[in-house]
Amino acid sequence: MQNSRLSRLRQFFALPLLLLGLVFLTGCENVTLTNLTPANLPENPSGIYTITMRITTRQNIVNPVNVKPFIIIDGQHHAMRLSNLGANIYEFDYQAPPGRTELAYYFLVNYQVELRDTVDNREAYSEISRATIVNRYVLSLESSRGPVGARISVLGRGFTPQDVIYFDSAPARTVYESPNALSFFVPALDPARNYQVMLGSTSGNSPVGTFRIDASNLTVMPTALVLRPGEMQNLIFTIPNPAPAGGLLLDVTTDVPEAVIMAEVVVPAGQTSVSVGVQGGKPGSGSLFLKGYGAGEVTIPVTVR
Repeated sequence: MQNSRLSRLRQFFALPLLLLGLVFLTGCENVTLTNLTPANLPENPSGIYTITMRITTRQNIVNPVNVKPFIIIDGQHHAMRLSNLGANIYEFDYQAPPGRTELAYYFLVNYQVELRDTVDNREAYSEISRATIVNRYVLSLESSRGPVGARISVLGRGFTPQDVIYFDSAPARTVYESPNALSFFVPALDPARNYQVMLGSTSGNSPVGTFRIDASNLTVMPTALVLRPGEMQNLIFTIPNPAPAGGLLLDVTTDVPEAVIMAEVVVPAGQTSVSVGVQGGKPGSGSLFLKGYGAGEVTIPVTVR
């Protein structure tokens, strides 16, 4: 008895749902709604965001003249206007309230189906869509290729001093310039290949673009150093082409840090060489290393005695 009663209840509720589904499918066959709005909308000073939709109709039974598109957002209906982006594309400029970080909306289209001598008024709905207003994003990468050590600018919004640029998973030396600008030095990685550049921070990672590290040659004179503690000798670093804007950082490392005292090596913008003093520290022997040049690494033996 109980099973029979439950069965009748299921039939009672299932029939309207089935009919509603048939109506919805019929509408989808006649009119297709495609949301063209990005899921992330960069924040702008005016707080106005354009929501865009394409309407595709069955031309043989739906008259485009009678298609009336609306957007329902914040519980209100707003008529959408034809866009200049192309035929059958409609848009609406939404003025977001102060502090709004997410939009939830859906589309409603009124249209007429013309079959023989009859005209039937119908509606088509879209699913609920969501978009996030982001105040942190990357607008452009100054260059998409360069040699190891080149300084590259990144423009965007919402940068912080904690941000770090990554080449694949390798961090690059990153310089915070302002909330709208960062720069980084191309890290000493394998040349002649592309890397995915990411902006990393405590709030997550954001894609920046693709960067290709170009191979470059470098010569160092003298090719080896023999120093006494406290003695100073110059190393001259020469590159084949003038350094780019911002200069070219030569990321020199050593396996005997207590034996070698030297300043950071940067070839000035437009120059092809730089001279840097190297001072002897504690006695020891090892090398200076520059990765990413020539066959992959330049080595300068150093002895302090």
